[in-house]
Amino acid sequence: MDILIAVINVLIFLALAPLFEGVVRKLYAKVQSRMGPPIFQPYYDLLKLLGKETLSAGNWAFRIAPMMALASIITAVSLMPLGYTPGFLTQYGDIITIIYLLALGGVSVLLGALSSKNTYAMVGASREMVTMIMVEPVLAMTLILGALKAKSLAIDASIASSLGGSYGFSMVLMLVVFLMALQAFVARQPFDIAEAEVEIMEGPFIEYSGPGLALFKYYMMIKQMFYAALFVAVFVPLVYTGYFFVDVAVQLVGILVVFVLIALLGSTNPRLRIDQAVKYYAILIAASLVAVGLSVYGI
Repeated sequence: MDILIAVINVLIFLALAPLFEGVVRKLYAKVQSRMGPPIFQPYYDLLKLLGKETLSAGNWAFRIAPMMALASIITAVSLMPLGYTPGFLTQYGDIITIIYLLALGGVSVLLGALSSKNTYAMVGASREMVTMIMVEPVLAMTLILGALKAKSLAIDASIASSLGGSYGFSMVLMLVVFLMALQAFVARQPFDIAEAEVEIMEGPFIEYSGPGLALFKYYMMIKQMFYAALFVAVFVPLVYTGYFFVDVAVQLVGILVVFVLIALLGSTNPRLRIDQAVKYYAILIAASLVAVGLSVYGI
């Protein structure tokens, strides 16, 4: 049964991540008074790219980077206890493993961009590196806070720590910080600085086409859904019935609400400059450290 749950987790993310991306695109268009693409357009885009010829503008690192990125996020998904039910692989990892896997995805993007030797890709890679250094600590502090409350580094215990009723001021503060960092986690406006389509033409991905670009786009969609699911699981202890499929369905509704929020924030805010974003990230890191410090004292 544990193996089946891990497989179901991965299949849910693989199947629904493009759909949530389609919802975001549609809402972007509605807010900007446009018709927008069909909600299933991301599926068509992925299939079209996968059917194209593979062109390589770099060395072996350029070719394996998209596969590394997708593999890292799928592994992270397989460890996540969707519906608060741990899968077979959850016991073999802890919150440090999750942090490493998410960082590996970002490193894969950097690897592909730097190996392409394109100037715009280099600029995008440098911005991606700054974003990783400044934003990943907020994710780490969020998971560490859960671990402190659960007194365990286990993934399922840390993520579900709020279910035990230990929802103090520190958790509320971290919720606010995570919400403020959410757009940066998923690389949406005003923090889509590394890609910046108009400015540097998708930056790290500019030299990618065909299957390589499809894998990177799929990675980004699943990554968005992962962060939305993490927010719901950690901070929004919705109705917990103990029935796996009911709890998964409730969490998916919560994830949809988070995506609506991402779309509304992204479509109504202009992109920040990298120096403005760094100042913003610094405030979030300081606030997340305060939240962890307060949780140590049981506040």
